[in-house]
Amino acid sequence: MQQKLLAILFATSVSALATDPTTTLWFDKPAASFHESLPLGNGRVGAMVFGGVDEERIVLNESSVWSGSPDDDNREGAHAALPEIRRLLAEGKNREAEALVNQTFTCKGPGSGGGRGANVPFGCYQVLGNLRLKFQDPTPEGAIGANATAPSVGNYTRTLDLRSGEGIVSYQKNGRAFTREHFISAPDEVFVSRLSGPVSVTLSLDRPERFQTTAVNDNELLMTGTLNDGRGGKGITYAGRLRVVARGGSVKAEGNNLVVTDAEEVILFFAAATDYRGFAGRQLSDPLAATTADLDKAAAKSFADLRAAQRADHQKWFDRVELHLPATANSALPTDARLAGFAKGDPDPALAALYFNFGRYLLICSSRPGGLPANLQGIWAEEIQTPWNGDWHLNINVQMNYWPALVCNLPELQEPLNKLIASLVEPGSKTAKAYYNSRGWVAHMMTNPWGFTAPGESAVWGASSGSAWMCGHLWDQYAFTLDREHLKWAYPIMKGSAEFYLDNLWEDPKSKWLVTGPSNSPENAFKLANRVKAHVCMGPTMDMQQLRELFGNTAHTAEILGVDGEFQTELKEKSARLAPNQIGPDGRLQEWLEPYAEPEPNHRHCSPMYGLHPYNEITPRGTPELAEACRKFLEARGDDGTGWSLAWKINFWARLGDGERAYKLLKMLLRPVEGSSASGRWGGSSANLFDSCPPFQIDGNFGGCAGIAEMLLQSHAGEIELLPALPKAWPQGKVTGLRARGGYTVDIEWKDGKVVGANLLNLNGNPCIVKINGATKSIRSAKGETTKLL
Repeated sequence: MQQKLLAILFATSVSALATDPTTTLWFDKPAASFHESLPLGNGRVGAMVFGGVDEERIVLNESSVWSGSPDDDNREGAHAALPEIRRLLAEGKNREAEALVNQTFTCKGPGSGGGRGANVPFGCYQVLGNLRLKFQDPTPEGAIGANATAPSVGNYTRTLDLRSGEGIVSYQKNGRAFTREHFISAPDEVFVSRLSGPVSVTLSLDRPERFQTTAVNDNELLMTGTLNDGRGGKGITYAGRLRVVARGGSVKAEGNNLVVTDAEEVILFFAAATDYRGFAGRQLSDPLAATTADLDKAAAKSFADLRAAQRADHQKWFDRVELHLPATANSALPTDARLAGFAKGDPDPALAALYFNFGRYLLICSSRPGGLPANLQGIWAEEIQTPWNGDWHLNINVQMNYWPALVCNLPELQEPLNKLIASLVEPGSKTAKAYYNSRGWVAHMMTNPWGFTAPGESAVWGASSGSAWMCGHLWDQYAFTLDREHLKWAYPIMKGSAEFYLDNLWEDPKSKWLVTGPSNSPENAFKLANRVKAHVCMGPTMDMQQLRELFGNTAHTAEILGVDGEFQTELKEKSARLAPNQIGPDGRLQEWLEPYAEPEPNHRHCSPMYGLHPYNEITPRGTPELAEACRKFLEARGDDGTGWSLAWKINFWARLGDGERAYKLLKMLLRPVEGSSASGRWGGSSANLFDSCPPFQIDGNFGGCAGIAEMLLQSHAGEIELLPALPKAWPQGKVTGLRARGGYTVDIEWKDGKVVGANLLNLNGNPCIVKINGATKSIRSAKGETTKLL
């Protein structure tokens, strides 16, 4: 018996080590839930592969499958209440101000439906449908009589190759080998599956509501439907079309199913489209015709040619960066067992590299030029009512989705976010007039494909700083690329945002500082002197940090472009009068203008840390007192939190140069959870490495990926620093292709915690300062020149 166990373990280990533990997720059993399945995507179409042996379910997604419709959510004339709200705030009557905000200063309709937007105009991102495959057992070779009814399954593996973008299921049943290969092609706009057999299978398409599936020409299934527009009318129309091409055997329609019998091999082509015609996407008027055209184009090519095109497209993004960390015995285990072993203390540096690569993979699969930006779940959802509508939250979540884009050398993949920001200018200008009677444009806490920019349903969701935060990404793209054409495009958007905030600053009568208000520190509350809890305030620390960032970036942009001299002066003068960062009586960075008590000291948001990350006005060397106040804030807040909160804290501690604390947070982010929720209310990782907030939110994956990059390379403080927060758990490794501000790519190799080799490719020809092993170097090189740093 012991020999048999050893043989099984040895076989598993050999099989696993044949794969790269930094770029491969694999499992030895089918997925029991969405949170164990394998994500595939091309930026627009997504799929989740469960890998069932007898019955397979593949969840299908398309990024524009949104219910709802454009709506006028603004309360016209709401600005009339603004003077009274501000008077109450100035007098310290925050609860009375909050009551007035809830009465007069929220969105006009049901808004996002409190996170239940599927049947209101705000809408909800939804599952497209399910592809179901029911396999008929092959007869065992040589079996007769009773022996023919005793199927056995062995050598099962379910693998996601991050480098190629392919999901593969293989197993043996009744002595025969079966393989299913899946990928989604961006060049050909189709999901492709090859089933190697023998194959006898019944195929169907369905979704939980609003669908009709019909068989077409004995080799196609067509699923169509129209979503709810939120008013009881017709919203987006979608189409999903499956085509079956079999080698040998037969294919026929039986009702609304397709039945394949005794084929040697089957190739499935699936195309999806909607008639969404908003700020991005394919802008189609006829999804039926589009899906037919996509299938005709794909089916005319060989499987090998389709796969080659898909691989080349995927790898042109994925291969830009590589991270290698040492593998251990734990690295050879299936991914779910690997997470469990790591949580128990088994070392596995390569798991961090896998998580980093998985984050890059997810961005490549969920955000492509010309498409919609990655939402709260990327593009992957199995429900009609996705958590928090699967929308774009503007108070950290959609921003965190794009933290890896620039440092991981994928600036083109930020384009969907840039286009989303641009799309909010027109509706945001109307919101600015309705609520503030001001110039410029504003977006509050959440948005959708329909241009929602109004405040949410209550004061908790009413902060107006979402647009300021978003504009930081426009500047960052320039900072990393020095793309002047991008800056010229972005400047009017940034200027409009700055104009809004200039018009809405007002003087705090007590301090004489300029402040915002009504506002809040995202989703957090404080206690007034009478112990009453409130949310609405003036001048929270995060607002002030974001406005210093926005005003500074906008003035710098105008200076680079040689425009708007008087406007530059106004921005600089107003920025100097903004309420400064304050250190409270307990030594912590203060979250509000006053050192209020906190009803929830361990709140998931760490909003006043914005100046530390992603902004850079607080650094250990430049502002050591404030950096220490940030450290004390984080200590008091505690390490634990939701998935995305853990991810943000990795970045904070990396910016503070504390690699051990950053690594501790990464380990917490990687702790295994059951299904979609962790024990209690804190986050971790599902078996397929999806971040659990809980529930599943993809922002934690992206934030964790960016945090690992931040531990290896930083460029926000006027120099390029190599290994600024390297933990002892990664004594050796190598990373290539990371991008630094100023337009550089950097390769680093280290041993015993010290850099032993490094190269810097200068993409723009500007000089820079590089910090290596504690020493600084001034580097001058030509555009396109690679400098060996060590």
